[in-house]
Amino acid sequence: MGGKADRTVARARALAKALRNGLLGAGVAPFNGYTYDHVFGTKVGGTIFDKDGFRHTAADLLSAGRPENLHVLIHASVQRILFDTQGGRPRAVGVLFKDENGDWHQAPLSSDGGGDVILSSGAIGSPQLLLLSGIGPRADLEKIGIPVVSENEFVGKGMADNPMNSIFIPSKRPIKQSLIQTVGITKFGAFIEASNGYSQSSKSIHCHHGIMSAEIGQLSTVPPKQRTLEMARTFAQTKADLPRETFQGGFILEKITGPLSTGELRLLSQDVETPPSVTFNYFSHPLDLRRCVYAVRTIEKIVHTGSFADLAADDEYPMEVLLNMSVRANVNFVPKHTNDTKSVEQFCRDTVITIWHYHGGCQVGKVVGKDYRVVGVDGLRVVDGSTFVSSPGTNPQATVMMIGRYVGVKILRERLGTEVEI
Repeated sequence: MGGKADRTVARARALAKALRNGLLGAGVAPFNGYTYDHVFGTKVGGTIFDKDGFRHTAADLLSAGRPENLHVLIHASVQRILFDTQGGRPRAVGVLFKDENGDWHQAPLSSDGGGDVILSSGAIGSPQLLLLSGIGPRADLEKIGIPVVSENEFVGKGMADNPMNSIFIPSKRPIKQSLIQTVGITKFGAFIEASNGYSQSSKSIHCHHGIMSAEIGQLSTVPPKQRTLEMARTFAQTKADLPRETFQGGFILEKITGPLSTGELRLLSQDVETPPSVTFNYFSHPLDLRRCVYAVRTIEKIVHTGSFADLAADDEYPMEVLLNMSVRANVNFVPKHTNDTKSVEQFCRDTVITIWHYHGGCQVGKVVGKDYRVVGVDGLRVVDGSTFVSSPGTNPQATVMMIGRYVGVKILRERLGTEVEI
């Protein structure tokens, strides 16, 4: 067993090595080694992994805190933020939440007027809760019957996501799935990475489990209530018709950082459990589409370098075949244009998926100030990815955690009136 495992790990590393050499061969240079810095060229590393490959999470930050000061209600569902509007300028005084039994409760701030409600519900949850609480565009709030607490035309606007597309690289031998290790940072605004695919059994293919790793996510372009059984059956049949080789190997993906295409979040109901309407308008800005085309062409150069000769059967799968295979295998519900891979622009539109880099909706300078306090009200801050104007090209988790720590230290300084080390 040990010998087999060692060979599988070696093949997993082979894809990362092939990509590194392929990126350099395609001109994504220089090689910057292991680094946390986002610098042009090819590097090894990540924002939540150290040089020894160990992942660090929010638990590391919590372990340095004082657990006696933290009380977590794991089954509480916040419904809206409560405000005192009697004194002129609205002030957040607590939150209204519902427990696992459906009973309603209030969690008030201390009566001495100190402290803040800190909203950290993410790029979708935070703007949704602000709108439900009466902070947002007046016309949108009045349309759905929500009393206006503070008018702000920017809440829910500027929603964006780093779009991602992937190209399958069938390998001559199965490759063990592993985390992303090598990244190419281009000067045209795209990150190019590789992640090993599945070495799936025939049973897995028969069950239509798909070939996309959970790491790269799924984009449903059809609202859940509009999805049909026939749509699901068609999707499953597409997977069943794919060649066996596509379930063995890996994929090279590209994602656009700092997209200029933006959308918005709108409420559909006063009920917090009703998902809001969210649009990101992927590739609506022509520059984003051009970036995707450049990235796909760069991947084509990478695949044709000698680095992939021992790994992928590129003679059997020319680029046009790989693109068409990727279109057929893609996990979104966008109507596909198979056998039409001459248009890379169309390939980008057909195969776009999310990597969960949602951001916007409560942007700094529009919804919150530089201290992350919500504009127009007191006692309320937003601290999460909804405040980003742009999201990092790599995992945004570390950035979000550092913003939390940064704001926490600022709050301590305000309360203590002293310099607390950041």
